[in-house]
Parts: sequence; C-alpha cells; structure tokens
Amino acid sequence: MIEKSVELTPMKAAALAQWAVVLRDETALLAAPGAQHKKLLRQAHALHQEGVIDQNDLSDLLEQADGALAYAVEALFDSQPGE
Repeated sequence: MIEKSVELTPMKAAALAQWAVVLRDETALLAAPGAQHKKLLRQAHALHQEGVIDQNDLSDLLEQADGALAYAVEALFDSQPGE
C-alpha cells in the first residue's frame, strides 16, 4: 500500500491504518459508492494538509480511492438483473 515511504512514524502508520479501514469497508462502498469515495478523498487530503503524508502518499491514496469507486460501480452494474 504505502511502503514507499522511508519513514513511517507511529502517527502516520495509525492514520494510514485508519484510512485503510474505510477503504476496505465493502458494505459501505457498495451501499453508497459516491459518498464512500468522497469520504476517502476528504480523509486523504486532510492527512496531506496536516503534513501526516507527503505528495506521493496522497497520490497513492487517491489512486486507491478511485480504484475502489471503479470496483463498486462495476460490481453494482454486474449485479443488476436482466442486463
């Protein structure tokens, strides 16, 4: 996930672990993909603005959030009957 960083402080590790919990919440993601995506983006940007993560980490988190949204949209589309 974010192994590129040379220094993983306890604060950064905890923040990334908390963000990852939201990322892995498939129930919430499939129930409201847009809202969950927005939550992931807001949390990632907040971590960057607070200086917890750097630009590279932010880019990684945003990419993962976009991947989760794409997964949810595809899963919901595939689950529609008769299509």
